[in-house]
Amino acid sequence: MASSRFRRLIFLAIVLFGFFAVYKSLNYVRTERQEWEANNNGPFKDTQRWDLEVSRNVTDAKKDGLLRAAMVALVRNSELQGIRSTIRQVDDRFNRNYNYPYILLNDEDFTSEFKKGIRAITKAPVYFGKVPKDHWGLSPYVTEGKVKEALERNRDRYIYGGSYSYRLMCRYQAGFIHKHPLLKDLDYYWRIEPDVNYFCDLPYDPFRYMRDKGLVYGYTISPVEKPETVESLWDTTRAWIMDNQELLPEKSFIQWVVNEKAKYTLCHFWSNFEIVDLSFYRSEAYESYFQHLDRAGGFFYERWGDAPVHSIAAAMLLRKDQIHWFEDIGYHHPGYTHCPRNPEMADRCICSANSNYMYRSMCKRRFDKVDDIPKSQALILAQISEVN
Repeated sequence: MASSRFRRLIFLAIVLFGFFAVYKSLNYVRTERQEWEANNNGPFKDTQRWDLEVSRNVTDAKKDGLLRAAMVALVRNSELQGIRSTIRQVDDRFNRNYNYPYILLNDEDFTSEFKKGIRAITKAPVYFGKVPKDHWGLSPYVTEGKVKEALERNRDRYIYGGSYSYRLMCRYQAGFIHKHPLLKDLDYYWRIEPDVNYFCDLPYDPFRYMRDKGLVYGYTISPVEKPETVESLWDTTRAWIMDNQELLPEKSFIQWVVNEKAKYTLCHFWSNFEIVDLSFYRSEAYESYFQHLDRAGGFFYERWGDAPVHSIAAAMLLRKDQIHWFEDIGYHHPGYTHCPRNPEMADRCICSANSNYMYRSMCKRRFDKVDDIPKSQALILAQISEVN
């Protein structure tokens, strides 16, 4: 009799615990749903479940010894195989030991085929997000007619000269990607792209390296920008500097992008690879600078890329010791290849020692040569017209 009563009590306790667990789960989902709808001005869909989970996993990453960081890509459905290749290489070279998440963004909905293909290639968490409508599209400061004229005028002047979608991408990467809800809990991001190559094993955590060294911006390749694409970028920047002197640091590395005669060097960090402390892009100074550029219209009327914009901002608002060349990350993006020639680094790589663009790069030589200058000197450079 006592034994039977005990079994009934155990069964009742299990049932009550089950009801409690279900209630907590439903209440949690309901709370998440309400939070998502409040932040995104729209109804929650089941396909957005992955988007919601990233916040929990990134926030809890410390229990695994990870920082609040992720690899992030803006990618199309048609680029599935290209981004699969990149993710496989990042996993093989580095992330297999850490399982930092991947966050993939698209201005359209990702297809089920795309999601399945990505999840099959990595054991790391993967999250898919759609670009908010107010982050993608024609800037409110330009007119459609003038943009069409600019696209036609520049069609044959330089690569992507007539591409509207390329301009949308550059404007988004320059001013909005760090504002996506999936990135709101990140402290660092590593930008990745389809169809690139990573040649070298990385035996350490670059996010932790950035944090421990007090670094803000990391790069691999620094070429010269095509002058036709940024004809008014420096003059527009000069105007921002003079109107926002209080936002400038006491010392900066601005000499890297502007020489002693106030001529724009066209040097920039190739932002198809960058590892960044996101507090930089979230800062008042960077946001003010981007808004100033957006109002000027150069993303559409010319072809300002996010790379020169990020680079000028980094040089203008950071010190040299806050910017780091990841020499040991062998990397190829169509156009340029960097392969480390340092013997200790090269032993971890599978690239040709002749593929060493960065050791010939004029911009890298300038990076090594120049140093920080005080704010007063930066203001003098900003006052000198390049025409003079």
